[in-house]
Amino acid sequence: MSVEKVREHLKSFGFEDRIMEFDISTATVAEAAETLGVIPARIAKTLSFKDEEHGCILVLMAGDAKVDNKKYRAQFGVKPHMLSHEEALEFTGHAVGGVCPFAVPENIPVYLDVSMQRFETVFPAAGSAASAVRLNCEELHTCSLSRGWIDVCKGWGEEE
Repeated sequence: MSVEKVREHLKSFGFEDRIMEFDISTATVAEAAETLGVIPARIAKTLSFKDEEHGCILVLMAGDAKVDNKKYRAQFGVKPHMLSHEEALEFTGHAVGGVCPFAVPENIPVYLDVSMQRFETVFPAAGSAASAVRLNCEELHTCSLSRGWIDVCKGWGEEE
């Protein structure tokens, strides 16, 4: 169901044919990278954080990046707190492993971390734990209805 919602969302941008569905899990960065045959850093992982105003916010980052608490606090004014699996599904409509920035409620802010900008294309999930979609950074920015590029990560760039 969630993949179909994502397909409809991406159709409005002309990218529905980019969705790939698999018979095996792509729920983790390692699984997705192995399935797609790319380095883990090119997997655009979507993390969901608690947000007082919106309930949650989504931050996409390279698969090799980790949230830097100080940078996150400087950007958003609070310490990062990830949503539980149940909360992520409730707020985004996607289960953990398939959380993505597409076909989420309009009030959920989406941000993209600069850690992904070093790649020509990245692969976020497409609404299920066995899916992905290939997009360049400009396409991802447009299709995700992102509020912009931010810098809230550390630890990326070592594996290229």
